[in-house]
Amino acid sequence: MVSFDAMRINAATRVRSKYLVTANAIGHFVGYCKKIQPQSQEEIKIFFEGVVGFPYDQELLLQAYLFLNINKLFPICTELLLFEKSPIADYTDLGKCDFVYLTSQNKLFLIETKFIDTEATGATERKRRNKHRNKVFEQVITLKHRFSEYWNIKLEELECGVFTTDAEIDWRGNDVNVITKSVPINKLQYWRKHYKVEGELMK
Repeated sequence: MVSFDAMRINAATRVRSKYLVTANAIGHFVGYCKKIQPQSQEEIKIFFEGVVGFPYDQELLLQAYLFLNINKLFPICTELLLFEKSPIADYTDLGKCDFVYLTSQNKLFLIETKFIDTEATGATERKRRNKHRNKVFEQVITLKHRFSEYWNIKLEELECGVFTTDAEIDWRGNDVNVITKSVPINKLQYWRKHYKVEGELMK
């Protein structure tokens, strides 16, 4: 049985298809991104550097680390197109993607981030960590298919990544074609404290 969300995406896809018959689908998507997130890469960098100075949110700090170290973590990424935006215009309830990058091969790279508390102990915390591990993979794989369906982008032109504070996820992407990277919490905190002094050296 087709889910309600799937029917809505299919309906939206039929509308989009009229505009994607003769043009490159990724080119259309990039144009869409420029309209809804017109900030330059330098302006986005300034935003994330501000986050480093005021780490009021651990998840946002992790995202700042990703953006400011993207060339080391995911070297194929060349330009951030979307941050915390819905991949499907006017369908924000279907979920947002943490990061959408354009790659050096003119593909799209979708990245989901998750701050996982690896320092907490106890059975409840272990269950919570496992739930978070499974959830972040489910999110990025689901988004990949929604991108493909709505924007008429071939699956082989979409790549996925997951970035967390939990090294336990590093092997989990192998069977689902997801590139996984992680940074330990202690290294993340060290980086935050020393970014202004050693930022350029640690990128």
